Amino acid sequence: MTPGTWRRPGESAPVWPGRTWPLGASYDAEATNFAVRAPAATRMWVCLLDEEGHETRHALTEVSLGIWHGAIPGVALGTRYGYRAEGPWSPDMGMRFNPEKLLLDPYARAVSGELVDDPAIFGYDVSSPARRSRLDSAAYVPKGVVVHDPDFDWGDDHRPYTRWRDTVIYELHVKGMTALHDRVPEHLRGTYAGLATPAVTDYLRDLGVTAVELLPVQEFASEPRVMRRGMANYWGYNTIGFFAPHHGYSSSGDRGGQVREFKEMVKAFHAAGLEVILDVVYNHTAEGWTDGPTLSFRGFDDRAFYHRGDPRPAGEAFDDSYWDVTGCGNTVDASDPFALRLILDSLRYWTSQMRVDGFRFDLMTALTRVGQQVDMASPLLVAIDQDPTLRHVKLIAEPWDVSGDGYRVGEFPPSWVEWNDQYRDTVRDFWRGRSSGIRTVSTRLAGSSDLYADDGRSPYASVNFVTAHDGFTLRDLVSYESKHNEANGELNLDGSDDNRSQNFGVEGETDDAEVDALRRRTAANLLVTLCLSTGVPMITAGDERGRTQGGNNNPYVQDNQVSWIDWRPADAWLDVYEITKAALRLRREHPALRQRHWFEGRPTIEGGRKDLIWVHPEGREMTGDDWADNELSVVGMLVTGDPLRSPGPRGEQLWDSSFLIWLNADADAVKVTMPSESWVRDGEVVVSTCPEHPVGTEVERGESMTVDGRTVVVVREV
Repeated sequence: MTPGTWRRPGESAPVWPGRTWPLGASYDAEATNFAVRAPAATRMWVCLLDEEGHETRHALTEVSLGIWHGAIPGVALGTRYGYRAEGPWSPDMGMRFNPEKLLLDPYARAVSGELVDDPAIFGYDVSSPARRSRLDSAAYVPKGVVVHDPDFDWGDDHRPYTRWRDTVIYELHVKGMTALHDRVPEHLRGTYAGLATPAVTDYLRDLGVTAVELLPVQEFASEPRVMRRGMANYWGYNTIGFFAPHHGYSSSGDRGGQVREFKEMVKAFHAAGLEVILDVVYNHTAEGWTDGPTLSFRGFDDRAFYHRGDPRPAGEAFDDSYWDVTGCGNTVDASDPFALRLILDSLRYWTSQMRVDGFRFDLMTALTRVGQQVDMASPLLVAIDQDPTLRHVKLIAEPWDVSGDGYRVGEFPPSWVEWNDQYRDTVRDFWRGRSSGIRTVSTRLAGSSDLYADDGRSPYASVNFVTAHDGFTLRDLVSYESKHNEANGELNLDGSDDNRSQNFGVEGETDDAEVDALRRRTAANLLVTLCLSTGVPMITAGDERGRTQGGNNNPYVQDNQVSWIDWRPADAWLDVYEITKAALRLRREHPALRQRHWFEGRPTIEGGRKDLIWVHPEGREMTGDDWADNELSVVGMLVTGDPLRSPGPRGEQLWDSSFLIWLNADADAVKVTMPSESWVRDGEVVVSTCPEHPVGTEVERGESMTVDGRTVVVVREV
């Protein structure tokens, strides 16, 4: 391959020296600078594609500190481009250079085109994997786009900066949220612009959430094995472009319009008082295992970017395999200086240029590994904690990876909050009658102090949830005993078998009114419990309306009505929606229900009541024997607000209402007694799933009342 073979007759390809920074394509009216890191490459070309797909190749002759760079005059905005890198083909040494492969710029700010499953996308010859492929991949791979948008009008945009204790997260999929929304213009459905419409932002504000957590929106691609089944990766946990908004969610095309449209969406959310948190996947890339496609990183620096097998002595070959703790074929080595730089640059870009408010890190433990060991003082964690921009945004860890030693719930540094799967499992078990008493569930309701209180963290370090994108929806959680993933094309072997669900005697949907009512009540119980627990509640989009996936607990390839929210009122669980809304309103209006200090089980002032009292159904405070009672399935949680343990903004003492929350997970009705001690006052029911005690019911001190089976009754003292 010579440079001349990549230039059309009569064309010149002037390349100025340019500069090493910033990495990526930096547009200027005079010349666009290109810079890419590939320290072991021997030659590098920038390849520009015209509208017909014809490619012009420009050799980069300058290389400084492993970065190839050059400036090309006259490059138009919206131009598609990629790189070709020459170098050793030595897979056993972790070097897989192949100039026949058009490589996506790791720093591309926009991406055009889809990945197509074809033998040409692989760096090796599929008929003889030891040999380098001689097939050109340009027609089958996504390309970078030259963009420049310094004049975007942010107007009076202001970040909400919602405090953690006031935060309520709503996890949603950009496309799935509006693909079937009848009040979103049809041409905007499933896009960033559709998500920014009042039909969505008004709904979220009315529900009572304060932040959206978007499933991956960084450019991603489908796995070849998925494409061979005629499917696509819907969730997006297969990133290939860490700086680019996924072009498939754009109503403005894929030549840079997606960047501006994403900014417009963030601006609209901020105007509605809503924060934007991105679910980011830095732990692996779409290139998969060593037999996967060569799309970007593998073609530039395979040896350094991915974790590899056990290191060999100096001079010996690497093991030609990756060391993977993500379950996706490869694991990014965040201790490598360039991988670390890319992650930090990407986070800063989304924070400063796209103005997002935080990040949820998928399989975060994988990114803390130094060598093969988990290290909570790893380069990435330390760098984020010291960064003046990143340390002030919301940082959420999924505190595990797929390995046995990767489960690190409760172990992340104080600046992080964590998805708390122990909360999920405990609350699910409680409401299906499998909790063996109320010891553990009480700990989860009060903020999981066993996980987060011993290292100076606050109760909001626990992101509480009962469902998430992976697993059953809430409706399916109370409708199916087993997963039904046959439509995914993996023989129902994918997805978790540990669902902790119940179907109340009928598998799947039913016309039985009694079963339906029981399912709705249990779903409401789960959501009320979530909304009123100490910590940060996260609701999965559509759960409050009764969204179903037909028992599919792993619909990552279901880009269709299985995954999309059905906004038609006919099938919606509107009663569950209303009670969720009421619980969130109660939480928002009463700081007693969202405190930032741990409950201590003692008075906040001399002679006052304990800040938290656990009440036995007989109306007395729980004893040691009660805590040891494995048959106990009903408990009262008395949260006192007179005064609160947490002070006001000027250090003043705050006063609020007190609440007694009765939770009865027993299948049968139970008589509970309001405490009669002097420290308890009369009250009224403010949230209830119990038909016998609807909202507005007055309750006197010392009064006994029968609470129906599987119900929640929240009493506010008056």
